[in-house]
Amino acid sequence: MKERGFLNWGRGAVKTSRALAAALAIAVGVSATGITTEPAAAAGLSSQMVPLSAYTSKFINGLYSSNAILISMGDGKVLMTKNVNQKVYPASMTKMMTALVAIENLPDLQKRTTLPASIFPDLKKQGASMAGFKAGEKVKAIDLLHGSLLPSGAEASIGLAYAVSGSEKAFAKKMNEKAKQLGMKHTHFVNSTGLPDANHYTTVKDMSILMAAALKNPTFRKIITTPKYSTWSTNIHPKGITMRSTLSETAPTLQFSGGRILGGKTGYTQAAGLCLASIAVKNGKEYMLVSVGAAGHPRTKPNHIKDALKVYGKLPN
Repeated sequence: MKERGFLNWGRGAVKTSRALAAALAIAVGVSATGITTEPAAAAGLSSQMVPLSAYTSKFINGLYSSNAILISMGDGKVLMTKNVNQKVYPASMTKMMTALVAIENLPDLQKRTTLPASIFPDLKKQGASMAGFKAGEKVKAIDLLHGSLLPSGAEASIGLAYAVSGSEKAFAKKMNEKAKQLGMKHTHFVNSTGLPDANHYTTVKDMSILMAAALKNPTFRKIITTPKYSTWSTNIHPKGITMRSTLSETAPTLQFSGGRILGGKTGYTQAAGLCLASIAVKNGKEYMLVSVGAAGHPRTKPNHIKDALKVYGKLPN
C-alpha cells in the first residue's frame, strides 16, 4: 500500500485540544498544579474515582489497568476516570507525540532521511521494538511515520527526530513545546521513543489531550487506523517492508458489542505496564480510551486490549 498527498493540519486542532483540556480539568477536578508524584505500578493500585456519570462504576469494575480515562469524542464528555492525574510512564504511546510533531514540521513527507548507524547499538541493548529499518537506510518520512506508529519502531521514531531537528535531544524540546501548547501540564518528554527514563512521564489525562489533538490531523488519523502497510523501496529493502499494527496483530478481535476499535497505539515497559490509547466507534459515535498499567507484557495475555474491548462494549446503545 502506497500513500501520497497528505494534508497538513490546521489550527482547529489546537483550539479543540485546549477546549478538551479545560473540560477535562473541570471534569476531574484538578488544579493547575495538582498531580500525584509517584508513578503508578503495573497493577494492584486502588482506583480514585470521580462520579462522572451513571456508567462510571460499570466501566471501572474489573479493569486490569491502574489508570484510565474514557471520553466521548463528539462532545468531549468524560465518561470514566481512574487515577487520571497520577504520574505514569507513557512507554510507546510517546510515539503519538513524535508523529504529530514530525508531521507538523516536515513539509514533504516523501523526502528521505538516512538512518545513522550510531542509533542502533543502544536500541538493541535496551531491547527496543523495531520496524525493520537498517543502519544507513534512506527512508521516506511517510514510511518512518508508519514505522513509528504501527510496529512501534524505535529506529523509525529517532529517524523522524533527526529529520526534524538533527538530534533526538533537540526534537524532545519540540515535543515539550507542543505539550505545553496543547495544555498537557503534567507531561515531560526526554526522547522520541518512550524508552525508560525517570524524567519522561505523563498522566492518562494528558495522553487523552494529545490523542484528541492528533486525531484532528488527517495524516495521523489515517496511519493510526491502518492495520497493515508496505513501505516504498529503499537502498536496503528494494521491495520495501510490510509492517502491521501492534494493536491489530495482538488483539484477539477488534470487534465488541455494537462497534469496533478503529485503531490505536500500544505501549509497554516494565514500569509502565501494558498501555493503550485507542479510538472506537459504537452506533456511529466515536470514543477514546487511554489506559496504563495493565499487568503483563507483550508475550502475555493482552490485558490492555481486553480492558478496551470490555469498556467500549459497556457503552450504552
